[in-house]
Amino acid sequence: MDIATLLGIIGAVAIVAMAMVLGGDPTIFINPPSLLIVIGGSMFVVLAKFSLGQFLGAVKVAAKAFAFKLESPEEIIGVLVDVAQVARKGGLLALEEKEVDNAFLKNGMQLLVDGQDREVVKTMLQKDRSLTLERHKWGAKVFTALGDVGPAMGMIGTLIGLVQMLANMDDPKSIGPAMAVALLTTLYGAMLATMICIPIADKLDLRMTEEARIQAIIIDALLAIQAGQNPRVIEDMLRNYLPAGTRDDANFDQPAAE
Repeated sequence: MDIATLLGIIGAVAIVAMAMVLGGDPTIFINPPSLLIVIGGSMFVVLAKFSLGQFLGAVKVAAKAFAFKLESPEEIIGVLVDVAQVARKGGLLALEEKEVDNAFLKNGMQLLVDGQDREVVKTMLQKDRSLTLERHKWGAKVFTALGDVGPAMGMIGTLIGLVQMLANMDDPKSIGPAMAVALLTTLYGAMLATMICIPIADKLDLRMTEEARIQAIIIDALLAIQAGQNPRVIEDMLRNYLPAGTRDDANFDQPAAE
């Protein structure tokens, strides 16, 4: 669970809600027509910009912004050095008994166990990597689009409310509800974009960058293991993925392979 994403969104919503409560009756901020215009309208506009599969898939991808647990580079390098030691002692077939949590790494190890040549291993892993990143990219694009469309739909709602208000200036009772629609749609659009959609899109971009680096580390390591390189050489090679200031201090010791 990514505490930062969850805490950030919940905290932002809670602060705004607290301001509404402390300012008086919070029910005045609930307006179904405004919600319909901003949320419903934004969803349909964004749906028009993407395929149905991309739109629905974005929800699944967005779950990674909250529940996705990715190993740090140091952690995955430690696992890979251990895998290299297992292969060094027992050969590539020994990797079949090696348990790892990372699905991408597990798939790559199986390719080595199956005896696939270097180009096949490299091509298949890079293809898997590109498809994974593509899913993240489209998920981020959908939420970025929602972040762009939300305030625009809020402005549309504001214009609708102003037109209704100006068209009924002779009826004082209609001015208040029309003005509420005008103002609340702007508020809802800003909240949808700033507090929900844009943070999720940015977090998906960050996840995409992190996962791309982890998978690049795995591909380089597996190809080196297949080539029979020494685990110590592989470790030194993978250190280049770490920030320059932390390379010498990083510790990748793993429990001895059984």
